[in-house]
Amino acid sequence: MSVDLSTTLSWTTATGDAEAMLGELQPNILKAHVRDHLSALLLGFGDAAEARAFLVSLTGKMKSAKAHLEEVGAFKESGAAGTPYVGAGLTAAGYGVLGVSEFPADEAFRRGMAAPDTRRRLNDPPRSTFDPGYHGEIHAVVLIGAATDKAMTARRNEILGLLPDSVTVLAEETGLGRVNARGEGIEHFGYVDGRSQPLFLTEDVDAEKNSTDGINVWNPAAPLSQVLVPDTAAPDPSVHFGSYFVFRKLEQNVRRFKQAESDLADQLGLTGEDRERAGAMLIGRFEDGTPLTTQREDGAESPVSNNFTYDSDRAALKCPFQAHIRKTNPRGSGGAEDPAGERLHLMARRGVTYGERSDDPNADVSPSARPSGDVGLLFMAFNSVLGNQFEFTQAIWADNPGFPIVEGVTPGLDPVIGQGERGSSEYTVEWGGSGQRTAEAVPQAVTLRGGEYFFMPSLAFLRGL
Repeated sequence: MSVDLSTTLSWTTATGDAEAMLGELQPNILKAHVRDHLSALLLGFGDAAEARAFLVSLTGKMKSAKAHLEEVGAFKESGAAGTPYVGAGLTAAGYGVLGVSEFPADEAFRRGMAAPDTRRRLNDPPRSTFDPGYHGEIHAVVLIGAATDKAMTARRNEILGLLPDSVTVLAEETGLGRVNARGEGIEHFGYVDGRSQPLFLTEDVDAEKNSTDGINVWNPAAPLSQVLVPDTAAPDPSVHFGSYFVFRKLEQNVRRFKQAESDLADQLGLTGEDRERAGAMLIGRFEDGTPLTTQREDGAESPVSNNFTYDSDRAALKCPFQAHIRKTNPRGSGGAEDPAGERLHLMARRGVTYGERSDDPNADVSPSARPSGDVGLLFMAFNSVLGNQFEFTQAIWADNPGFPIVEGVTPGLDPVIGQGERGSSEYTVEWGGSGQRTAEAVPQAVTLRGGEYFFMPSLAFLRGL
């Protein structure tokens, strides 16, 4: 028997190889782990033997995906608190320092995020503009996440205590999850974030379907093959798996984005409460997460709906073609591939916000009262094929003014994460109406401050070092 990667996995009934896989897989890959408080340690290795010994010792602080899922079940049943999350990933250069040659062979991973070819593909800024900790070669990342700062800090300090002098902390990023009044996670522009995810566990797919009234028009299920990769350096790659991990520090200029929302509302002549629709046209959802293609104003659903497609809005009379969520998940409306092909580009996003601010992201205040820097998103995502998931989404969708492909229309860049030369775009003045108006380019308000590609190996590999 082997692990069936062609479909979702029922973890509660997993046996044999599937159960063994869960016992050696890191958490946070198949299902998001609580990480409201997060420390991301970016490391450089000096001595191969000491780095190996550190990684072996680190496994004593780590738990498996199976243990994490059992904690989730215990919490639902009795409210029992879970333990902190510790994840570890290696860059291609890190594998090289360790002297491991049979590591996963994804072309983008081996190239690395800092490579000139990667920068050209993604329109990333020069490495010299990154924060100082990202200027040199990075070998590993260790993630420590928990529901409370106390628990995270205690585990972080334990891990720092394991570091030999030859392992250098090149940078440390501190994530702090933010929520709206309903307790739902938001990013610094004030919008519900992380709602639409590919789901790999049958239990999660069933739970989402059961929470949806009526017909399920969007199936969130994704096969394990979209996130899991055989760990070729592990003792038994048939049951030992990992995943390619994208880490990007994205600084958000909230003041600039909120001004862009206001300017767009002015250009379209929107008044009163309808001015909120300007921001929704940039994101594709209102701040509370209500999809613009299904409703013209904020809704009252909690959790917000993910059960929609753009079949009823093919002409983008409600949600613009260039809206962030339509660019990065066209749900069968991209015009270049069939729906099944489009779905293969989706990745498991696990980001968390960073940075302190004194204002309420959802308050109605002037853009001038918003932060212009030092806050943002630690973008994190798991992939099975970097070139066909993260890199494709960024380069072929977000950075491509011609996507979605619509005759006679140039949608423009993704107004949120698009990188490159920005141009004007078309917007429908009346929601669902036919009146189109051209608005000037939305200025770039998200800037890459550093990042790298990692592989999150199996626990068996780390223990065996």
